[in-house]
Order: sequence, then C-alpha cells, then structure tokens
Amino acid sequence: MHYKGSCHCGKVAFEVEGELTAAVRCNCSICARKGALLWAVPHQKLRMLAWGDDLGRYTFASKAIAHRFCRTCGIHPFAEDVGEGSERSAYVNINCLDDIDLSAVPVIDFDGRSA
Repeated sequence: MHYKGSCHCGKVAFEVEGELTAAVRCNCSICARKGALLWAVPHQKLRMLAWGDDLGRYTFASKAIAHRFCRTCGIHPFAEDVGEGSERSAYVNINCLDDIDLSAVPVIDFDGRSA
C-alpha cells in the first residue's frame, strides 16, 4: 500500500510503500519520550517529498540509528539506519501518516531499554 506522511508543519514530507501489519512501541529513552509507533520498512521504500534545511538528525548511544525530526515544528516522522547498503531500514512513525486508523494497527512492545 502507498502512504503519505509529514511532520506537523509539513516542511518534512514523505511517502512510503508497504504493508502496515503492525507497529512497534519501543521503551528506549528517546522513543518513550516522543511516543513513536514505529513501522520498519526497507529504506528504499521511503521517499522524501520535502525536507530542505528542516530535516534534523539526532543520534545517541551506539549511533546506529539517526532519529530524524523537523527543525521547525519538532515532530519526529521517522528514523533510519546510519549504515550504507541495501539492508538499511527506515522506521516510520505511523502517528505521522495520513488517513490511517491507528486503533486498527496492532502494537508490539519492544524493550529497547535493555537492548
């Protein structure tokens, strides 16, 4: 399926292709604070539509994941593996997708604090 999404102000916008069968609620220090529900997709399935200078990047701990955010409104629409290659993933915050019924998406809890 094809989905579109964005931050709150719309300066960071994207589209993603895939089957949204579940989302992950991670309890690591950043995901818990931002309340993200993450959907992992192959990185090449995420296509940026708008970002300009507004797409910020934050990494911490092992620096394996780049948490992306809008520098204008502060919303975190997705994260991505920092490595190169075809095995990279993007982690879309489904709260930022247009026209989906969040209550219909099963949520899997992940213990990111212990990982």
